[in-house]
Amino acid sequence: MSQGQRDHYEVLGVSRGASPEEVKAAFRRLAALHHPDRNPNDPNASVRFKELNASYQVIGDAQRRAVYDRFGHRAEESGSPFASGGPFAGGVVDISDIAFDGILGDLLGVFGVGRGDKGDLKHDLEISFEEAAFGCEKQITYDKAVSCNDCRGSGAAPGTKPDNCPACQGKGRVRFQQGIFPIAVERTCSRCKGSGKLVTTPCTRCRGNGIIAQPTTLTVTCPPGVESGAKKLVPGAGNRPRADKPPGDLELTIQVRPHPFFKRLGDDVLCSVPITFAQAALGGEVPVPTLDGKGKVRVPPGTQPGAVLRLKNKGIPNRAGIGRGDQRIEVTIEVPTSLTSRQRELIEQFAREFGEDVQPQQKSFMEKLRELFG
Repeated sequence: MSQGQRDHYEVLGVSRGASPEEVKAAFRRLAALHHPDRNPNDPNASVRFKELNASYQVIGDAQRRAVYDRFGHRAEESGSPFASGGPFAGGVVDISDIAFDGILGDLLGVFGVGRGDKGDLKHDLEISFEEAAFGCEKQITYDKAVSCNDCRGSGAAPGTKPDNCPACQGKGRVRFQQGIFPIAVERTCSRCKGSGKLVTTPCTRCRGNGIIAQPTTLTVTCPPGVESGAKKLVPGAGNRPRADKPPGDLELTIQVRPHPFFKRLGDDVLCSVPITFAQAALGGEVPVPTLDGKGKVRVPPGTQPGAVLRLKNKGIPNRAGIGRGDQRIEVTIEVPTSLTSRQRELIEQFAREFGEDVQPQQKSFMEKLRELFG
């Protein structure tokens, strides 16, 4: 190690076995902490930031890191680590594809740091409970960006052509020397946004943007058994922000509307059905709603409140195409809220005749109560 030059791993505060993600995270954190713009009254901040950047350029590059791990700082000698013949011949580093977050991202935004828009779109697709169960085809209408037909995506008025950008001489990239970096930095040209061209006579339809918003209608197939929150990707159905790039994708999120009767549990359908006391005590068949329309369920005699009955194969079709779930029916007992004198008399007579046996659950409770208090 050269005298006075710290170990690159020590500078970044990571171990030699640190993963590339850990190295990048350490650099981002320390760079944001020691950036000169955040420390205007500290003359040493620029030195620390320069040291951090130099260490990250070595440890953050898999090939340079392997050489450094083997030979140490000797691999970085020969006058300058960025001199001709060195790992960064010509002294140029392209930072255009580094995605910085937080404070450092704001500070370096003037350098053109960041990722371009790929044109991906996200939309919600609302369907009913029954459509989710059995599958459906739905039409979705949305606006997406497409190339302007009048200018063929160039942004220039018909009969004219864009000129070469004077800032980057038509290259789409510019190179400059930044004081806090010991290197020349190359980035996307901010004036032409990397296209290398500038429109002097803009197209009237797209106002020189080269793209317009176009209403689009798309038919989407939802498979049987699809769940709320499921994602469906439609390749190539997104925006096309640049004429020289393919369109992005459309990501749809399925939203299933709540049903007035049904709830879903896996492939089973849950619902609650009220029955009278007489039906619960004597049993019989009661009508119930199902996904297939009106149905019937047999209520056994002596059915208690909260009991769950099943209708086989009346649930959600399995997504693998094998059978269907069941419909679970929770029984509730309807208690009359108003009685005639005759009805009250009959119920009181019934209660006197059966006593505690009228309510088996209450009888069990009373027995336990007697055992507890003797």
